[in-house]
Amino acid sequence: MNGLLQDPMEKRKLIIIGSGPAAFTAAIYAARANLAPLIYEGFFSGPAGGQLMTTTEVENYPGFPEGITGPDLMEQMRKQALRFGTQILTEDVTAIDLKSRPFVVTGSTTSTEAEAVIIATGATARRLDVPGARDGEFWQKGVTACAVCDGAAPLFRNKDLYVFGGGDTAVEEAIFLTKYGKKVYLVHRRDALRASKIMSERAMSHPKIEVIWNHVLSSVEGDNVVGSITLEDVHSGQKTKREAGGVFFAIGHSPNTGFLAGQVAVHPNGYIQVKPGTSYTSVDGVFAAGDVQDHVYRQAVTAAGSGCMAALDAERWLSERRLI
Repeated sequence: MNGLLQDPMEKRKLIIIGSGPAAFTAAIYAARANLAPLIYEGFFSGPAGGQLMTTTEVENYPGFPEGITGPDLMEQMRKQALRFGTQILTEDVTAIDLKSRPFVVTGSTTSTEAEAVIIATGATARRLDVPGARDGEFWQKGVTACAVCDGAAPLFRNKDLYVFGGGDTAVEEAIFLTKYGKKVYLVHRRDALRASKIMSERAMSHPKIEVIWNHVLSSVEGDNVVGSITLEDVHSGQKTKREAGGVFFAIGHSPNTGFLAGQVAVHPNGYIQVKPGTSYTSVDGVFAAGDVQDHVYRQAVTAAGSGCMAALDAERWLSERRLI
């Protein structure tokens, strides 16, 4: 924890909840604007630094021509936020009261008032809980939940790659992977894709994609990295072991919004609604940035950009109300 709050109900101009690219970028901009932001970066809720903390090589973030690991990138962002005076609490937000002003943010050990809040808690990729795919096994050693993030890595080049899912995202990721893999297998537990007709047709007609119907992932095997998988027929229960160089889960993400307890408007899929082209939410003085409000792009660079937007929006909002 960087800096202790002396007053358990100290008031802040701006509190940022989260610790990924959106949160730290927002903090950098807010701190340079003399807003003295306080970040709740989380602890038990997930790795501080967000999804990039479980990503090995990041090769598509501008400014790093040789690539950088996810944890290293987040550590540099964190240090930059601290350099300009951001205060960071390494604890989870357990509740937030947006019905009164100032807002009250309750953490694991502290409660703080805030004139404005930026929510940048991200989203968690859904993963299949099968042997070999868990943390400490082959997760991020050939098993991933983001083809766009990881698919170009040398690990997957000219290998048989398996995408699990049946929606538009699964088809998009399968098509993306055809640029790198020898063959891409799209595995779906049913006998028809949930994807739109046009996306389904693209998958079915692509020469490097083969759809495997009515099967689920049973296990992932290998030595230091993924080497094979075992599929199970959902009807017969028969299991088949197949050579594999990569496993990609494309079964969706879950935005981390539980602590909001329904106080902010969300889309039907659970992502926070923002006014188009801004970071403004349905609650005046509450802004959202990063993957918690982005179910389309979900990239580190777009998250960072939206963090910048949220900080600028928050600064303007506070200034208009003469709170700074």
